[in-house]
Parts: sequence; C-alpha cells; structure tokens
Amino acid sequence: MIFGFTLFDIGVLVVSMLVAMTVHEAMHAYVGLLLGDTTAAEQGRVSLNPLRHIDPFMTVALPIITLVVFQAPVLAARPVPFNPTRVRFDEFGAALIALAGPVSNLVLAAIAALLLRVAGVSGAIAEALYLFVSLNIALFVFNMIPIPPLDGSRVLYAFAPEPVQQFMRQLEQVGLILVFGLAFLGGFAGVLTTINETILRVLLGW
Repeated sequence: MIFGFTLFDIGVLVVSMLVAMTVHEAMHAYVGLLLGDTTAAEQGRVSLNPLRHIDPFMTVALPIITLVVFQAPVLAARPVPFNPTRVRFDEFGAALIALAGPVSNLVLAAIAALLLRVAGVSGAIAEALYLFVSLNIALFVFNMIPIPPLDGSRVLYAFAPEPVQQFMRQLEQVGLILVFGLAFLGGFAGVLTTINETILRVLLGW
C-alpha cells in the first residue's frame, strides 16, 4: 500500500486517468476540427493515442511530486491548441471546444455508472468501475471551474460582458496557480466535494 492506495487502486487510477485524459483532449481537438480549426488536427491531437497528449512535466513529473508532497496526485495533459480566428461562431465556438473536454468525462462517467448499475458486477470489477466514475466526475467538475485557463473559464468568457472578459484575460497568467492554491488550501474543497458527491449519487442512483 502506497499513501493509502493499494497497488490495484494505483493501477486502476493510472489506466483510468490515461483513458479520461486522452478522450478529454481528443474531444477538444475533434470539436475544434468540426468548427473549422485544423490547428490541433495538424498536430495529431485528434487521436485516442495517449502519447499524443502527454506532457513530460504536467502528466509525468507533477503527479509524482504532488503525490509525495500532498499525498494526492495532480496532473494535466498537454493543452490542445486552437486558433480562435479560424473557429466558427467566434467566442461561442471556442466555448464549445472548451466544453467538449469536460462533457466527454461526464459521458464516460455516465457510461461506467450505467454498467455498474445494470451489469451486476462485484468485487474488483465493481471497484474499478467506481474509481473510473469518481475520477471522471472529478475531472468534469474541476475543469468546469470558471477560472482561466480551465475549460469553464472559456465557457464563461463567451457569455461575460467586456469588463469581465478583460479581467479574465489578465487572470490568465496566474489562474492555474490560483486554482491549485485554492484547492490545496481548501478554498473551495467543500463546494467541489459536494458537487462531486451529488453527481455521483445521481449517476449511481443512490
């Protein structure tokens, strides 16, 4: 057992994260392509190959560091590029590209939850499905936080008035540091936990 996780848990989490991350990033790229921007496609990002989306620091080194320091792994994939001048529907098109990633995680969670509810599985398979559901819900909720550069900020940006948009542009450079700082200091941990648990109960029918 490592930091409270069994080797089975770690294996399931690694596989689940690779699947969730890959689908998330590939959907960003795919929706961008549908909306007329070939930037991500030209870089091979419309792909279900995890290697296309791994960043050496954010995906490999960072989770090891945060697991040792905080006993909780934090990681991110290599961001999917897009050219806003090539995307149809302007800011709303960019919002659709951003929304595609988190929504794909929610869909993955819903599919796994349905299997868990109707397949009658138990033991290790049930535990793996539960971890997969929980992880994808957590990714959905976290990425929908409306602080740049998270996906939720791009959705908010499309509907926000100009003063708010200007503030969000200024926040872009330090937004991720702010998000992690609030998370580690417990700034909105209770809110995120409540949202996670609510979605989990709905999907699992508890």
